[in-house]
Amino acid sequence: MTATLIIVQGPQQGRRFRLEGDVIAVGRDASNIVRLHDTEVSRRHAELRRTDQGYLVVDLGSSNGTWVNSQKVRQYLLQPGDRLRMGQTVLLYTTDEATSYSDLAEKISLITRGDQELTKASIVGKVSAEEGARVLSDPSRAERLWAQNAQVNLRILLQAAQVVSQVLDIRQLLEALLDLILQGVPAERGCVLLNESAGGEWRAIAVRFRAPGAVADQFPISRTILDYVAKHGEGILVSDALHDVRLGQSASVVRYGITEAICVPMKGRHETVGLLYLDTRRTVGAAEQQRQLDENHLRLAIALAHQAALAVEETRYYQALVQSERLAAIGQTIAAISHHIKNILQGLRSGMELLSMGIREKNEAFLQQAWRMLEKNQARIYDLVMDMLSYSKEREPNWELCDLANLVRDVLELLEGRIAELNVHCEVELAEIPGPILLDPEAMHRCLLNLVANALDALQEVEERRLVIRAEYDEARQEVRIRVADSGPGIPAEKLSEVFKPFFSTKGARGTGLGLAVSRKIAREHGGDLTVQSELGRGSEFIVHLPLQPTSAAKSGNTQPERAI
Repeated sequence: MTATLIIVQGPQQGRRFRLEGDVIAVGRDASNIVRLHDTEVSRRHAELRRTDQGYLVVDLGSSNGTWVNSQKVRQYLLQPGDRLRMGQTVLLYTTDEATSYSDLAEKISLITRGDQELTKASIVGKVSAEEGARVLSDPSRAERLWAQNAQVNLRILLQAAQVVSQVLDIRQLLEALLDLILQGVPAERGCVLLNESAGGEWRAIAVRFRAPGAVADQFPISRTILDYVAKHGEGILVSDALHDVRLGQSASVVRYGITEAICVPMKGRHETVGLLYLDTRRTVGAAEQQRQLDENHLRLAIALAHQAALAVEETRYYQALVQSERLAAIGQTIAAISHHIKNILQGLRSGMELLSMGIREKNEAFLQQAWRMLEKNQARIYDLVMDMLSYSKEREPNWELCDLANLVRDVLELLEGRIAELNVHCEVELAEIPGPILLDPEAMHRCLLNLVANALDALQEVEERRLVIRAEYDEARQEVRIRVADSGPGIPAEKLSEVFKPFFSTKGARGTGLGLAVSRKIAREHGGDLTVQSELGRGSEFIVHLPLQPTSAAKSGNTQPERAI
């Protein structure tokens, strides 16, 4: 059995971690296999330990605790569908069982109609598709409908509601619901079929058998039953199919020994999205047997089918929404980048014209001015491409032991000419940090370069130009903070939540809107974060939070953080 953690809420939403080791460390530190870029997660928050029953999550004395399904735990044996919360990050635990059910779904065969017809003698119970919604909305009906099995049925419905709220994959969701249905309905096997084509063909998505490990080469289903339920929009209980005059004439029904079947529509808010089918069988020549399915089972099936239909509708709506947002983001990206590239090309064209004029007139002043213009726009192209690569690519930092003070000085040296050109008063305060720290020097250099360059852009709009860069060490939190503050115009409070979004810029044509998004991504890749404080008329301060790296790696001179296995 293999397992997966999927981040369903938090900074890394959508990220998957496949669990393959015996002990898997979870936390903010770069040495963790499951690394969470969440400042409320401890550096070594928890461990997942493999057992014969699955993975056991063990809290390692974290600051904010480990929560499973809204309950704080010290250790807990995870089950598929469980939700772990660490800080602001929520992870869904799922498993991939090595069963043949997904292969079997391809083997579903629909018995040809031939001379089959459903008669009053074969249909012993009916229930409308709306009954499932009515039962769920009015719990008082449960006692009247399922007097003898109320406790079991209500427990199954509650478990089904939990599954629907926690499992995202449609196939896993439907298989889990089939398992629950077979707890309350004494059918031998069941399947869910969805209508996913314009031609109205039913396709099997999930299959389950009551007997553990039971597998069949074929799973025959009467197409007559499916067509009846789809046409009339009501669930039916079919009994004594072998003895019904017309059904009994079908060689397929006799051969496969279908004696009782329940088929109900999966009706959501707007349409019927699928069918739930359950049946029992006995071989030809077997002794007469008592009926196993009744109308109570039919009503339980219709209620669960309604829940399944709502979940399928929600999942399809979510997928459509994600696709729509993805297309909108592509359009927004193209629009933003096209505008910026157009400005760069205009600068290059002006530089080329000035260069041609300087060559033609042999004017060295024109040549030098053209060179500066071309060089400036080439740098803008480089910055744009590097920001796009940095933001779009998921990467692990290239760890090295670095002197943070030298890194800050390198950034200032690179921007020294611009600082002098703008006549900026620059202050640098670097607190003593206990030795070099483990960083990706190239990525962190880019992060700080973006922040200082943004500060200089802001200072162009004011007369008093002051830039402060301060590095400080917080021993209690084992954290280094780098503050980049400017005396610029500040950021309006209503825009503070927007500044880290890609393509959001307050600089008009001068900015791509990627710099701050890239800088925050780099900080989070280091297990830290990037935050902002600003006040209109008094300037802004961006703060890079960086946790100290493991001392064992620093002492050994290892350039890679140690990974737990």
